[in-house]
Amino acid sequence: MNFHVMTLFPDMITTVMCESILGRAQASGTIILKCHNIRDYTLDRHTRVDDYPYGGGAGMVMEAEPVWRCYEAVCSEIGHKPRVIHLTPQGRVFNQEMAVDFAHEDDLVFLCGHYEGIDERVLEEIEPEDVSIGDYVLTGGELPAMVVMDAVARHIPGVLHNDDSAIGDSFGNGLLEYPQYTRPEVFHDRSVPEVLLSGHHANVDKWRMEQSIERTKERRPDLYEKWLGENDENTDK
Repeated sequence: MNFHVMTLFPDMITTVMCESILGRAQASGTIILKCHNIRDYTLDRHTRVDDYPYGGGAGMVMEAEPVWRCYEAVCSEIGHKPRVIHLTPQGRVFNQEMAVDFAHEDDLVFLCGHYEGIDERVLEEIEPEDVSIGDYVLTGGELPAMVVMDAVARHIPGVLHNDDSAIGDSFGNGLLEYPQYTRPEVFHDRSVPEVLLSGHHANVDKWRMEQSIERTKERRPDLYEKWLGENDENTDK
């Protein structure tokens, strides 16, 4: 998987993405991260990439020309018109199904806006998919892009030590993940549930499923109702 990030702040991306699991995945070549600095494509001798909005208003708007020139360079490098994700609070809210879908791509391009956003005309030319990570506003698209890349990368074979780990995650089966425990057996007078010490794998699986269902019902009733509707023939309500 090749991640291409169109951004004004490439160091934000590379500093975070070089750590932990994603850093190891890059070192092994399982994922490749390429940051494209939009500022490199401006025609302004002062490397300006923004200007005041027509019609007035607070803040600045990213100019169309440098964004378009950067996009053309990315397309030329990839060799075809790629799938482009524009990180914006106006987009469809990101979820696990989208992460799995995005993971099927060979190349995924992230367009990170900043300031008051990007000139609408270049967005109409590029025709990206608008994606949001939640109903709130951040200073730019870099943090959301990293959130999406992290979630997508987990579904790329070889990124995790155990590819089955992503299946057991919260939302992997439509439910929140069951509680986890490790050594010691007793912490502050709280013991690990007996079933996890039993060595009986069928009972452990049954307990974990029950815990996932109960936790989802309590903490995310919306997810529980959705899951129940999809599995009610096998579930005791």
